[in-house]
Amino acid sequence: MTNSTEYIPQRAMSIHAHPDDQEFTIGGTLAKWAKAGCEIVSVVITSGDSGSNDPTKGEDYKPVLAELREKEQLAANAVLGIWETVFLHYPDGELEPTIALRKELTRLIRDYKPDTVLTGNPEGWFYGSEYFNHPDHRAAAQAACEAVFPSAGTRLIFADLLSAGYEPHDVKRLYIHGTDKSDTWVDITETLDIKIKALQQHASQIPVDEVGKWMTEWAEEEAKDKGMKYAESYKVMILKKDEEDKVG
Repeated sequence: MTNSTEYIPQRAMSIHAHPDDQEFTIGGTLAKWAKAGCEIVSVVITSGDSGSNDPTKGEDYKPVLAELREKEQLAANAVLGIWETVFLHYPDGELEPTIALRKELTRLIRDYKPDTVLTGNPEGWFYGSEYFNHPDHRAAAQAACEAVFPSAGTRLIFADLLSAGYEPHDVKRLYIHGTDKSDTWVDITETLDIKIKALQQHASQIPVDEVGKWMTEWAEEEAKDKGMKYAESYKVMILKKDEEDKVG
């Protein structure tokens, strides 16, 4: 097991499909890193404009809902201490890991130059026996992983980005959540309350009074046998070692 509590990147980028995805999954980690001085960029690929089954609402409600959910995400990011938020406005529920999306994420990585990128598991279909993972989550994760490698650091992939001033950038670490192959646990005992408060900003999507219990139970389960009270877990790919990590 690798314990990532001592690792704090200078700049990190969270890439997810919908408003509220990052709060459910990595909110405690982001709050912890932000408190330690990490600059965090939150990339939200869709604006969650399909996130309603209200029978009184129709297609004309989608832009209204998108605006509401973007406001909720900005409020959540303020709670977490996020440095900057980027909305890409792809259609909710129709996301695909296209070359166009990968290019846009590559541009953002080259622009902001994060040390670490956090995203979901592109192979995650089912969690337990009750949760069927949203296809947008897998699409966002696949595009994010492929933007990290090979696109962001390879000069002649999307060569037109060079003429626009976007030089290659090598991400040092990729944190993947939602996997049964976790090797890194982040202790969020001191930031679980911040994670919950951030998630509660998404009042259009969740029962605000119940989500604290859910998150506490999930974080407690993640921390089981890890010497922590509450945790979030990841598969971490170390793509480029920091100088202090190198030997000799």
